[in-house]
Amino acid sequence: MSASIDPNKAIDFLLKNAEKYATAKAQRVYLEEFRKSKKALLMNQCDEKTVNAREQFAYSHADYIGVIEGLRSAVEIEETLKWHQIAAQLRVEVWRSEQANNRGLERATR
Repeated sequence: MSASIDPNKAIDFLLKNAEKYATAKAQRVYLEEFRKSKKALLMNQCDEKTVNAREQFAYSHADYIGVIEGLRSAVEIEETLKWHQIAAQLRVEVWRSEQANNRGLERATR
């Protein structure tokens, strides 16, 4: 199995995608914070007096729904990159374990 795992490829993947992951996470955090600002801006646009009515207006507004859809996309991208990175890290760990096992077998057969 060790022939199928190339730790250098896994490490290269991690390095190559580190910036993409950071960008995806930054986008998600930004949208989470922007969602709050958007809600406040939309509530201010509403002529209703009660907070509940203004919240309903904000939450149902197309602009707010657009932010939520953007947040969904950002989370999907971030999570995909995160799990690919975890898989690459696990490949390196499997390779390390296999190498240690191989060394143990070599010592035992001497």
